[in-house]
Amino acid sequence: MHHNTLHPATQIVFVADLFLDEYIGGAELTSDALLSTSPFNVQKIHSRDVTLELLQEGSQKFWIFANWSQLNLELIPTIIGNLAYSVLEYDYKYCKYRSPEKHFAVEGVPCACHDDMHGKVTSAFYYAARNMFWMSEKQKDRYTQMFPFLEQGTCQNTILSSVFDNETLTKIRALRESIPVDQRLDKMIVLGSQSWIKGTEAAVTWCKNTHNDYEVVSGLSYDEMLAKLATSRGIVYLPQGGDTCPRFVIEAKLLGCEVHINENVQHAAEDWFNIDDLDSVEDYLRNASDVFWSHIKDSIEWPKISGYTTTYNCVKQEYPFIQSINSMLGFCDEVCICDAGSTDDTLKEIALLKYPTLSSDVVESVLGEIIAKKFPDRCGDLVGDSRIRVKVIKRDWSKPRSALYDGMQKAEARKMCTGDLCWQMDIDEIVHESQYELIRQVGRSFNRQCNILALPVIEYWGGEDKVRIDVTPWKWRLSRNDPMITHGVPLRLRSVDASGELIALPGTDGCDMIHATTFEVLPFVTFWQPQFEDARRKALTGDKQALIYVEALMNQIAVELPCVYHYSWYDIERKMKLYRDFWTRHWNDLCGKDYVDTPESNMMFDVAWKDVTNEMIVARANELRNIGGWIWHKKHDGTQTPWIKINHTQPASMIKDEEW
Repeated sequence: MHHNTLHPATQIVFVADLFLDEYIGGAELTSDALLSTSPFNVQKIHSRDVTLELLQEGSQKFWIFANWSQLNLELIPTIIGNLAYSVLEYDYKYCKYRSPEKHFAVEGVPCACHDDMHGKVTSAFYYAARNMFWMSEKQKDRYTQMFPFLEQGTCQNTILSSVFDNETLTKIRALRESIPVDQRLDKMIVLGSQSWIKGTEAAVTWCKNTHNDYEVVSGLSYDEMLAKLATSRGIVYLPQGGDTCPRFVIEAKLLGCEVHINENVQHAAEDWFNIDDLDSVEDYLRNASDVFWSHIKDSIEWPKISGYTTTYNCVKQEYPFIQSINSMLGFCDEVCICDAGSTDDTLKEIALLKYPTLSSDVVESVLGEIIAKKFPDRCGDLVGDSRIRVKVIKRDWSKPRSALYDGMQKAEARKMCTGDLCWQMDIDEIVHESQYELIRQVGRSFNRQCNILALPVIEYWGGEDKVRIDVTPWKWRLSRNDPMITHGVPLRLRSVDASGELIALPGTDGCDMIHATTFEVLPFVTFWQPQFEDARRKALTGDKQALIYVEALMNQIAVELPCVYHYSWYDIERKMKLYRDFWTRHWNDLCGKDYVDTPESNMMFDVAWKDVTNEMIVARANELRNIGGWIWHKKHDGTQTPWIKINHTQPASMIKDEEW
């Protein structure tokens, strides 16, 4: 029975016009062969019974659409926007006759259905699918020539061919071996059909013209048809239009029959069908179900998320890098780390994280080998965490224009990613453990028309009691794993210095998400609306009502959307030391200035950094803790910057270990 309500245990909803218990056709036989080998709980639904209520009921299940000509087309936008699904395309459903040749035969004009609403709806339906399973290369090629975007989206195209279950393949082999070819009747079998497209008349004419004895067969059961083929010399099958992968032809070949066909048998030129070794043909067909369900499994588990980040002397610079990596491991399928050649214990600590069974001493002794092999999944006989992937690209940070390395390292880390989606995080950013599943949910509903998603940032200032609003409260975070997305200096902010070296104009940190070849800033989707930004700007001018609004807004956002907690300025004293040792020179270098340590270049003191003592840093940090935030491209003018408080607690790893 094919119910029109969904069982709670159902994992996959399989939609078709008809099933094998109602009609014995090629599509129904392939669908049944797939259903009989499913590793999931599958429920069959007639396409005519699909309703908006049923789609809502099954919104968290995976759907497979086989033949769907009786589906209400008005439901397709809802399916595209709300369901995870794949499609089995047996013919040409963009055409109202499901065959361009039949369209011409009936109406006397070439099929132009691809340009009408039915064709456009069909192509949109297929474009948004997780998988498109085609019956033949020629069928796929015809579709992609008509709708080129079907190869340019995120949908995975797979040539499945007709599918046979093991029982049928075993039965066919037994028939072939039981009746030697030289003992068969010297006649050709013609498939009898009232449909012009099947070419019965053309096949009969060929047999007559070539003086071949023939028999037109129809109305037989499947087993009777196989037995008929097994006792005959061969078949003649001359369809008058594209037949994507007719089982009749495959069955005849497997039975050792002569096969006379025309170019409309669309799988005929494929390698697997032209193999003389029938065992190899059988193996190909036997593997089809595994291929299908493997792709469905990957789609159900979609998306695989790759987190990526960069490291450099994180121990020395007191970054919370282990907490950061651990938080990504809470929701990422892999974490890709590109190290710039750390000379402290950073790589050792990452190795201990990857190989938790190794002692510190053992890691120390094999660290060179581990690095040389780019942190393999196995180190000797010890199994490591294969989710942690590390490569080392040594950079000379003393070189002029080395500030550009920051974006280059992020780009290299991104190249390591193998997942469907990429999650970028700096090594002083941490995701709250309560939001791991929320990120997975956002990933599963990732808009197919969107390549980049910006998400909230909680930026602390001097502790958890102050959250900054003087910096942009969002960041490019989740993106599609597209090789055209990279990090670097946007085109409009690119310039060169006197030596012709690339520099960045003000307005970028050199790590923007940009197009890999044009360097243009890429479009993205964000939660941050113009009215939110207007309120933030008003709050910064001292508007108290606007500040109250922004605080309430950010507290709501911190619960409802995945946030990243940024600890860059949590410890101001530590951050000031980094400005002394790295960041002041970095910002000058990025925009093409030759850095000289002078009172004028030091934005935090009125003396050169070489004259700043640790005592001075401690005292100044205590003063700055109360100002609420400052962007140090200029000296602080003595004003206090408005801030907000987030009521949501910090990530647990930072509460337990605040002295990172």
